[in-house]
Amino acid sequence: MTGTPPPGTSRAQTRITVPDPKIMVNLLGAGDEILRLIERSVHSDVHVRGNEITITGAPADNALAERLFGELIELIEKGETLTTDAVRRTVGMLEQGGTERPAEVLTLNILSRRGRTIRPKTLGQKRYVDAIDVHTIVFGIGPAGTGKTYLAMAKAVQALQAKQVNRIILTRPAVEAGERLGFLPGTLNEKIDPYLRPLYDALHDMLDPESIPKLMAAGTIEVAPLAYMRGRTLNDAFIILDEAQNTTPEQMKMFLTRLGFGSKIVVTGDITQVDLPGGTTSGLRVVREILSDVEDVHFAQLSSSDVVRHRLVGEIVDAYARWDAERENQQAQSVHAVPGRTAQGGGRAGRRR
Repeated sequence: MTGTPPPGTSRAQTRITVPDPKIMVNLLGAGDEILRLIERSVHSDVHVRGNEITITGAPADNALAERLFGELIELIEKGETLTTDAVRRTVGMLEQGGTERPAEVLTLNILSRRGRTIRPKTLGQKRYVDAIDVHTIVFGIGPAGTGKTYLAMAKAVQALQAKQVNRIILTRPAVEAGERLGFLPGTLNEKIDPYLRPLYDALHDMLDPESIPKLMAAGTIEVAPLAYMRGRTLNDAFIILDEAQNTTPEQMKMFLTRLGFGSKIVVTGDITQVDLPGGTTSGLRVVREILSDVEDVHFAQLSSSDVVRHRLVGEIVDAYARWDAERENQQAQSVHAVPGRTAQGGGRAGRRR
């Protein structure tokens, strides 16, 4: 966002007074790290002297900078230690222009354990979490690192602890990825375990590890391959289907029709990472067309701006999306070009080519 206003644009000044020196120290960051990031993130000039912040620039730019400082100060007042990541996410939300306030999004607690709090970190994540509260079936679709499964599991644990459901069921399709399960060594559970390991890892972040075996033995938490869902009706449960891009349309239908009374379903997946054998249609790709008009079914679309891993992950996701789009465009052009060349060149010319 760095830059200068166009020539002739009127410049104005806005002043913000921060009476609490502790807030100002947090707002500046170690070695003024936070302040330098804010300066790079807004068009206006920002100067700090004592407890006063002076913003100079075009009125619209000043208004955005003033809102940014207001949100960051509120985060600090709510007990947050300001980080560069929080500043970037606040700037991103303000630029998107949603009605939600960044300070409210970044302090919405879903689950807390041993001083660690799970909460949405982007506007897209906040809307996804809100949709889970409101709707019976929610699809969380987006690239890797957007917190689709992690947030869904946090909401499941929250619902269990609040006694809104009696059990949590976590499932994934066991895509064989070139190796048939029957040829792998070990018992059935040992063969399936690698597919389900990410779900166990997330559970350990949210619950006391000692309690998980007891909850699983009692059937309060069940982690199982998708095939184990067939023929069941799941009542009073929070059910999560992860890696749903690797379901067939038939498997997706089978899973969704397991829904019982008092239950909630969250389906997560990334349609750009389908591991199904060539030619097999992903159930996640077609389900939106089938269920888009069904009441109480919601599709939450997350994007690279919702990636909460390293900053580069979002850029990698965007780069691959551009590459895929260019490749599809080239393929489409070559398909249209071949008939034209053949008709123009005739039989023998076409064969020489």
